[in-house]
Amino acid sequence: MTDTPPFTESDSAALRQRLFWALGGLLGVVVLGLLVFVLSLRTELDQAAERGASDLELASDRLTTGLQRYRELAVFLSDHPTVLAVALEAEPDVQATAATSDLLQSMADKTGAHSLLLVAGDGRVLASAGEAGLPTGAQLALSRAMDGALGVAHFVDLEGRRRYVFAAPVFEPNGPAQAAVVVNVDIGLLEWGWPTEASAIYFTDSYGVVFISNRSELVLRGGSSGQMPVTARHRVMGHEIWRHEAGPYIPSPALHVIQTLPVIGLEGELLRDLRPVLSAAALQAGMASALGLVFAAFVFFATERRRTLAEANARLEARVAARTEALELANRDLQHEVRERQEAEARLKRAQADLVQAGKLSALGEMSAGISHELNQPLMAIRSFAENAQAFLERGQPEKAADNLGRISELARRMGRIIKNLRAFARQEPETITDVELTAVVEAALEMTQAKMTNAGVTLVWSPAGQVWVRGGEVRLQQVVMNLLSNAVDAVKDAPEKRIEITLLLASAPDMPTRFTISDTGPGISEPEKIFDPFYTTKEVGASEGMGLGLSISYGLVQSFGGRIRGENRAEGGAQFTIELQPAANKEGANAAN
Repeated sequence: MTDTPPFTESDSAALRQRLFWALGGLLGVVVLGLLVFVLSLRTELDQAAERGASDLELASDRLTTGLQRYRELAVFLSDHPTVLAVALEAEPDVQATAATSDLLQSMADKTGAHSLLLVAGDGRVLASAGEAGLPTGAQLALSRAMDGALGVAHFVDLEGRRRYVFAAPVFEPNGPAQAAVVVNVDIGLLEWGWPTEASAIYFTDSYGVVFISNRSELVLRGGSSGQMPVTARHRVMGHEIWRHEAGPYIPSPALHVIQTLPVIGLEGELLRDLRPVLSAAALQAGMASALGLVFAAFVFFATERRRTLAEANARLEARVAARTEALELANRDLQHEVRERQEAEARLKRAQADLVQAGKLSALGEMSAGISHELNQPLMAIRSFAENAQAFLERGQPEKAADNLGRISELARRMGRIIKNLRAFARQEPETITDVELTAVVEAALEMTQAKMTNAGVTLVWSPAGQVWVRGGEVRLQQVVMNLLSNAVDAVKDAPEKRIEITLLLASAPDMPTRFTISDTGPGISEPEKIFDPFYTTKEVGASEGMGLGLSISYGLVQSFGGRIRGENRAEGGAQFTIELQPAANKEGANAAN
């Protein structure tokens, strides 16, 4: 059994110090939470006020626009010839009155007005649509209209419906107003089409009475009709906050926003729910307090652990020194392994280059018989033309001899071109990417495979498109084209129709590739997803045509140019290989011109 060490004075001082820092940390967390709550509340209130003002402005524009439509209707009808025919006659006939009533009814149906009336200066209704008599409360608007101005009034009729009235004067020519067109709007019908709003929006008149609202429980509240059930008003950070008991669908506490609407004689007000604002501010304050508490706890425990860490530091330094020595040894081993991998990668690249060169030499060996025929035929023709030229010279016919010599020169140029293409194809090209003229590459490949195509009886469809410049390697790209052409000839040798088609599609935009396709009428590709795998071939095992490396090499060469190659079966039969190459940047204009 071990004895417990005695509690010393230094231990007591350390405990008091820990309690002091703990209480200080808690107080700091509380102050931080309150500060964040106040700042967040100010920000959220400002944003809520901006959104509330925007919502109120939209609702005010909607109401103003809706009422302005009826105001313009009253002004329009006051100048209508049909209305003037009745309003300016002392005794209008029955037909004119009926026509005016029909016009008013048509306008009421089209605009949704509750009623339209043509009223004389003494209050007689000359024509009407919707109701026969002048509504109670519209006399003020009619009186103003008879004074020559546009009369506006709003009131509650005897049936309890809210009305908004426009009265436009009807003037006699160069004279005073003789009658007025009264447009009566049912506010309840106007409210019915409003969209649902989360906030309570209402419009009060000069007496403080709520005349229009998107909440039915607020209608006709305020003023002498009954005070708004507001229990408290506060000014918080420049914003007015209301608490009230207006019903479960009226937000409380709420942010109160006001906007004056002098055009329609009302004042727009909005009550926006503050509970989301308070929740957001409290959430941010809680998160800040939690982070502060975590930070304070971290600092406290970090301080407590510092002493323990200091004691363990000496032991750790010794272990680190030993571990560092082991890591240095491992690092040297790793560097040695990296060098070995780099050397292996270099050997792999050399092997790949040798494989590409072997593929080219294999293709040359495969074409050797055809190329020998291509060279032997011009040589025999040169010998014949030379003998003929000698005979013509002996006969004294220098013109014919010169013609034969010209043919000999052309055949020599042809042989030189074939030999030049063979030498270029056989040489080891450096792995640099330059600007290459694609049409010349295709023509050179065709010259070297022409004999094989002729022996196989293949029909070639190829229309050169002028100079087309792309990015690549001339010899390597020529090898790709020769591989594809050779495969196409092998594919169609037993087909009923032996045709190979070469097409070239220029880049339509600077960031689009140039597409080059070779298609045949052969049996197609049995497994398109495997055609670029090394040693995959559809030819007989041990056949002299190859070992299945041509397409794999072509795939690697096109990839080295930054291009793409794909093979697929055509819908009409046969295979098609598409090569996409990047156009040469400094030759884009030439390509576009071609």
